[in-house]
Amino acid sequence: MKTKRLIETLERVDTWPAHAQDELAEIVLDIDAGLKDVVYEATPEELEGIDRGLRDAAEGRFATDEEVEATFAKFRRK
Repeated sequence: MKTKRLIETLERVDTWPAHAQDELAEIVLDIDAGLKDVVYEATPEELEGIDRGLRDAAEGRFATDEEVEATFAKFRRK
């Protein structure tokens, strides 16, 4: 069973570029996993990134406000 809102949304998604549809699919899979009480297991690459971030934080290395703003600006809709 699909709600009317979901049906309308999926019709819009059909017009999206492939990369946007793939991004939505990842979000949907995350939601689905949460509904099934699946425990997320990080990849080795993700674990390395987490460890790197924890080391940087322990050493007091953080992004400046300008670096954070520049990063967010890349993802904002224009």
